[in-house]
Amino acid sequence: MSGGVDSSVAAALLVEQGYDVQGVSLRMWEGNLGPRVCSDHRGAEDIAALVGIPHTLIDLRAQFAETVVKPFAQDYLHGRTPNPCVACNRDFKLGTLLKWAKEQGAEYVATGHYARITRHDGGRSALLRGVDRGKDQSYFLFALSQGQLAHTLFPLGERQKSEVRELARRFGLPAADRPESQDICFGDYKALVASYAEESELGGGDIVDRAGKVLGKHAGIHGVTIGQRRGLGISAAEPLYVVEIDDESRRVLVGKKQELSRAGLIARSVNWLDAPTDRAVEAEVQIRYRAPAVPSVLRPRSDDSCEVRFKEAFPAVTPGQAAVFYRGEEVLGGGWIQSAIP
Repeated sequence: MSGGVDSSVAAALLVEQGYDVQGVSLRMWEGNLGPRVCSDHRGAEDIAALVGIPHTLIDLRAQFAETVVKPFAQDYLHGRTPNPCVACNRDFKLGTLLKWAKEQGAEYVATGHYARITRHDGGRSALLRGVDRGKDQSYFLFALSQGQLAHTLFPLGERQKSEVRELARRFGLPAADRPESQDICFGDYKALVASYAEESELGGGDIVDRAGKVLGKHAGIHGVTIGQRRGLGISAAEPLYVVEIDDESRRVLVGKKQELSRAGLIARSVNWLDAPTDRAVEAEVQIRYRAPAVPSVLRPRSDDSCEVRFKEAFPAVTPGQAAVFYRGEEVLGGGWIQSAIP
């Protein structure tokens, strides 16, 4: 429970449905108090009392810093653009918390994610998009295991966000009109990344075009991402975008918008929720949270990687981000973008 509307309504719905519910908040990250974040716990204890359930606060700040924050910073320092929410869900919200819940005798962990789970004969669970496509969070959940899905409930998966707020009002929850949580709990991530860096890792470098002409300087590759156009401090006759970042030379390559298009990608550390049986798999692949899922052909490899070929070229394939594989509404699996295929 974060004290926000989604987790609060999820708890109230489960109580209404007759579950024996205990509210739990994970204390993982606390910077300056400001906009709500998903790791928040302000107000959670009060809402648990209002719903009529006990509440526990588990302090995981040290583990979170080592497991999520440090790798997040290292990715940026090496020219990748990470997504820490995937590791947070896998290792904490449905990792450490699930282990703790089982120790308490609980059968399930429930969260306020907008996603769905269906159970199949034989014990396999399928992860599906949330009904509210504008809030769907299945993208962040691809790394869960079958064991985790078997003990997870998503009470909001069949509901629209507007319906959830109406339910909060019906339950009399003070979270009913609280604003949405911001995307990342770290706040100013550039300052955070700098705090984890060696002095040598913060050095700037050249911004160059395809011909190798130096167009300007950047202050560090941790402050640049694929597809970026603004804030580069260069001038040209037409807009230029970051198309490649070289970790070793610390050079940033810029080009025209059409130069962002790629034929596909290589994903590493792939997690399959529905393991493929064919050498080539037709699927849709989503390479950013708000990006469309694009028709592709997947070719799994023996080293837990996967080659993805888009049916049509797609822009801004960004190393470090998640590539999530869908068949319609169902998540087949996903992995981390290692490199783009030109």
